This record gives sequence, C-alpha cells and structure tokens, in this order.
Amino acid sequence: MTNETLLLLITVFIVKHFIVDFLLQTKWQYSNKHMFGHPGGIFHSWLHGITTVLILDHFGFDHQTAAVLGASEWIVHYFIDWSKMNIGIHYNWKCDNSEKFWYLLGFDQLLHYLTYVGIIYYLLTFV
Repeated sequence: MTNETLLLLITVFIVKHFIVDFLLQTKWQYSNKHMFGHPGGIFHSWLHGITTVLILDHFGFDHQTAAVLGASEWIVHYFIDWSKMNIGIHYNWKCDNSEKFWYLLGFDQLLHYLTYVGIIYYLLTFV
C-alpha cells in the first residue's frame, strides 16, 4: 500500500465515522445503545461495519478480508458504545451536567479511531 493510499484510507475511515456516528445516527439508535441487544444499537454498529466493508471493497481488498474486518468493527463498535452508554448512566454523566460526559465521549471516539488504526495495521501486516 502506498503512502498516499494509506493516507486516503485513514481519511475515508475518519469521514465515514463522522457520517455514521453523527449525521446518520437517529434517536432510536443512540437512545437505546445502553440496552444490550437492542436493535437500535445493533443497527448503528452494523452501519459502521457495512460501510467499512464497502470502503475496503472499493480500495480493492478481497471481499473476505473486507467482510471479516467489517464484522470485527461491528462487534468492537457495539461494545465500545454499549460500555460508554452504561458508564455514563451509572455515573449520571450527561452533556449538560458533567464535564466527565465529554471525557467519556472523547475516549469513546478515541477507541473508535484506534479501531481504524488496528484495521489498517492488519491490512499492512497480513494482507
């Protein structure tokens, strides 16, 4: 993978993350992510996984690798979000009453971006 391709890939992942996590996420998704197994949280995470598959397919990676990495992101994203929501509920951290809410949201986003670093590391190392 060239340096240009690598830079483009991480950029596309970051833009994809913004679109799926903020622009496409509905109240049905974000208000139910704390309930383990709720379709809203599953669907939200699935959107992340499926868009990762589409990105990797577009970049020419074989579909099996794209599917495995997309499914991995789906699962990892789900548990990051579920954990974040439950920590926030446990401590009553909300955007209007606690700066710790913002620390938690930032940590959540950091973990998601590190997921993309992990995906790219896998592609560079094993594919």
